[in-house]
Amino acid sequence: MRMLTAASTALAAAALVMTGCTDGKAPQKQRVSATAERMRPLTDAETLRIADAQQRLIGRCMAGKGFEYWEAERLSLRESRTLGYVADDVDWAREYGYGSRIHAKADMARKNNRNAAYRATLPSERRTAYDLALDEGPGAPRMSVRLPSGGVVGKRVGGCVADSERQLYGDLEAWFRADKIAGSAGRLYIPKVLADKEFTGGLAAWSRCLRRAGHTYANPGDARDAALLNKLGTAPGKAFEAERALAVADATCARSVKLRSIGREREKHYVNQLDGVHREALDTRARLQHRALEVAKGIVGPRA
Repeated sequence: MRMLTAASTALAAAALVMTGCTDGKAPQKQRVSATAERMRPLTDAETLRIADAQQRLIGRCMAGKGFEYWEAERLSLRESRTLGYVADDVDWAREYGYGSRIHAKADMARKNNRNAAYRATLPSERRTAYDLALDEGPGAPRMSVRLPSGGVVGKRVGGCVADSERQLYGDLEAWFRADKIAGSAGRLYIPKVLADKEFTGGLAAWSRCLRRAGHTYANPGDARDAALLNKLGTAPGKAFEAERALAVADATCARSVKLRSIGREREKHYVNQLDGVHREALDTRARLQHRALEVAKGIVGPRA
C-alpha cells in the first residue's frame, strides 16, 4: 500500500512541539496560542507560495549574473492540491478524476521548459557559465546527511539555487538535514497507521461501500493505480470518464465512512510517539518552513 503522502506531511507538522523565545510575562493562553500557530502545518497554498518565491529568487539571481530565467509554469491552486492516500473531495474528483490530465499538463510544461531551450542556444562557454550561475554544475560543493534508517542522501549546494534556499530557510544545512530525516520518519509510523485496527476497519468499510458502487478494490491505492494506468478504458476520453467515475465513487465512500479523518487521527497518534533524532528533525523542519513562508510573503503573492 502506498504511503499516506499528503496527510503524512500535514500531520507530521501538526504533531510538532516547537520552541520559541518569550519574555516570561505573556499570559499562558497567549503563549499557548502562539505555540499552536507555530505548530500549524502549512497548507497546500502556503507550500506553493514558498516554491513560487524560490523561483522568483532564482530568476532575480540569474538576471544579476547576466542570464535569462523563466519561472516554472504554475498550475492553479485547485489543480495543485495534494490528494494524499485518501481523497474525499467529491467535487474535485468529479472535475479532475485522480488528476491524470493535470499530471499530463505538468509533464508537458516540463518537456517544453524554456530554460532548457534557452541553455541549449548558448555557446559552449556561456553554457558552462550558465550552469555555474544556476547551481555550479557537477563540481559544486555538496552536503550530505546520513539517515537514521541507513544510507546517505546528498545534494549540490551552489549558485542561485542554493542562494534562494538560504534566503528562504536561513540555515541551508539545517534545513536539508531536517527535511531529509523528517521525511524518513514515515518508515516508522506509516506501517503502524496502515496496521491500526481503527484504520483497517475504516478501510474495510470503504471497500464494502465501493463494492456496492460496482468497483472491487482493497484500498484507495489500488483503485487509483487502476485508473491512472488506464486499465478502465482504452480511448483517452473513455479512460478519463472511467477514471473520473471511479474517483467520485472512491471519494464518496471515503467521506461516508470518514476514512480520511480516521487516518489523520491515527497518524497523529503515531507521529506523537516519535522521539530522538526524528522528533528533533520534525521540529526543525516545521520551524524553518514557517520561516520560509514569512520570507515568501514578502516576495510573491498567493497562487490563484
